Amino acid sequence: MRVLALLALVACSHPAAPPAPQPPPPPIEHPAVVAIAAPEPLSDEAIDSTDILARDAGTTPVLVKHVLIGWKRIAKWNPDPRAALRSNVEAAKLAKDTLAALQADPTKIDVLIKELGEDPGAASGEPYEVSPDTPFVPEFKALALRLHENEAGIVRTNFGYHVMLRIVPPPPDPLESADILAREPSKNAVIVQHILIQWAGRPATTSSRTKAEADELATKTLARVRHGDDMKRVMAEVSEDPGSASTGQSFDIDADSAMVAPFKAMSLRLEVGEAGLVQSKYGWHVIKRIAPPPPDKLTTVAILERTDVAQATKVKHILLGWTDRHASDPRGETRTRAQLEKLVKATVAKLKKGAPIEPLMKELSEDPGSAETGEAYDATPTAGLVKPFLNMSLRLKVGEVGVVDTEFGIHIIKRVE
Repeated sequence: MRVLALLALVACSHPAAPPAPQPPPPPIEHPAVVAIAAPEPLSDEAIDSTDILARDAGTTPVLVKHVLIGWKRIAKWNPDPRAALRSNVEAAKLAKDTLAALQADPTKIDVLIKELGEDPGAASGEPYEVSPDTPFVPEFKALALRLHENEAGIVRTNFGYHVMLRIVPPPPDPLESADILAREPSKNAVIVQHILIQWAGRPATTSSRTKAEADELATKTLARVRHGDDMKRVMAEVSEDPGSASTGQSFDIDADSAMVAPFKAMSLRLEVGEAGLVQSKYGWHVIKRIAPPPPDKLTTVAILERTDVAQATKVKHILLGWTDRHASDPRGETRTRAQLEKLVKATVAKLKKGAPIEPLMKELSEDPGSAETGEAYDATPTAGLVKPFLNMSLRLKVGEVGVVDTEFGIHIIKRVE
């Protein structure tokens, strides 16, 4: 997924902030066409499908495939050797010919991708899912959200010409929990755990399992979960999500979560304690909604009970772990709970008496992204920060200090702006 990786300079100004848990598949479907600054103005031949781009954008997720065609001037952004040998005039002609071929026969899309496409991520044959909040480059997203099913068009980005086809979504698999998916989604955030079961040919898998074998395992696994088997144990035994299988990690899901659409759709329709089965491009997901855990006794509950006091804040924090919950820091790995509580209370007291937070961050914090630098994080409703951290950050008043727990440990947070 090289070209899509090239575009994947994710628009997160602080990648080391307490990160949102990696989705069970990746949190952004394909960091493929993520918005980045243009290296220079687009000045080559404009062959965009202006009639399609003039439409109103759709508001629901769509599936698209595309053939990327580059030329020598943009070789530093599209390193495919074919692009380096091609002039813009040649690229434009090839893109228009490709569009004509798709308009005559949309079923040729996979053949054309294999023959001409310069995006290795598209070569898998899996479509990209694009929604209004997907952080793809604007031009790519603009065309995707305006195409009709089985319609093709062209749009130009700094990576080349994208000859794009919107595909018809496949019918739901009969094993999916259709009764749950038919419900209205929750308007509030939910907490879920999941088990990923893959088969040969799915993205990001080395599984040799057949689809029939995956179906059987998914059905049995769902039955185990519904009959009360311990979810963490089943995750460890069965799940192929490397981000959560061994840890039993849960995920906070709301309407803005950057998860693949089927996973999010199922999560938001489950009742507490209920489990369901849904398929995404990554495989089967057995998903169970769990009740929110009670807040850690160190958490500043009074602040979390407020409504947001701002839509944009800057915060600095000290991350502290202990034996049960920690980042990759030997201090947190060996600290007892009693030692943690003593340290948190002492640190909060210093901050409330006016001690600057930066020296304490350098001395104590286990967040490698900000401990040494004293860097502040920008908190907005859509920031890629774990939900408890984000909620606290948006509810603090300037200069105020609060404590919150996440799966990474205890965060002592101070709002600085």
